[in-house]
Amino acid sequence: MAIPCLNLKNKGMPSRHISSQSFDDILSELGDDPAIPDPHGIRKTAYPKGTPLEPPKPSKQRAELEAFSSKNLLGQIQKLGGLLTFGAGIVGIGIAILIGYESLKTGSEAQVQESHKEILEIKKEFALLRAELQMGHDDLYETIDSIEVSIHSLRENKSIHQVAAKPQALAHEAELRRWRYLGASQMGGSHQAFFHSGQSTVIFQKGMLVLGDWRLTHLEKDLATLTHSKGKTLNLKPSKTE
Repeated sequence: MAIPCLNLKNKGMPSRHISSQSFDDILSELGDDPAIPDPHGIRKTAYPKGTPLEPPKPSKQRAELEAFSSKNLLGQIQKLGGLLTFGAGIVGIGIAILIGYESLKTGSEAQVQESHKEILEIKKEFALLRAELQMGHDDLYETIDSIEVSIHSLRENKSIHQVAAKPQALAHEAELRRWRYLGASQMGGSHQAFFHSGQSTVIFQKGMLVLGDWRLTHLEKDLATLTHSKGKTLNLKPSKTE
């Protein structure tokens, strides 16, 4: 579109001269005014020369956002994987602890049962030992009682034996017991007795000392009595001596 050369004058401004070609170039660079209607589509959009059309590129902010989203997603996946691994480890540890606890519980119960059996066996042995000890205690007391009875019986028998024992022989008693009474005679008021001493015949009158402290105190046909000064008597007979 050709526009005549204009002389622009203004007060206070220097005059400028713009040729028609320069003006057209300026309008071409500025483009058509959208305020002026173009019903017939005569105007065409002018593009700068030497500039190829390129597809629109995503903005740098969008690229950074997508990169950040990708990194964030990858980090979340890695974090989720770590959490899953940690959770699986915790579950495994819990299962191992539970199994160990059950094993320990079972072992403890078995050990308690075994200890209970051993305690019962010890109690049985202790009861048997106590019964044997009681029996031995009873037998000991019976033995002690028997010993006491035996000692008492021995004491009584000894006392009886001592009482029943013959008194101690006096002087010349054993010798007189060997004598044999031969008989007696009476002449007037005197009585005489005849004895055989084992060696010879001897004659003693009634009331005389025969041997030691033994005195002839009594005469009969078949008996002569000798009496000691301590009160003991000795009877002599014809057949044998006492």
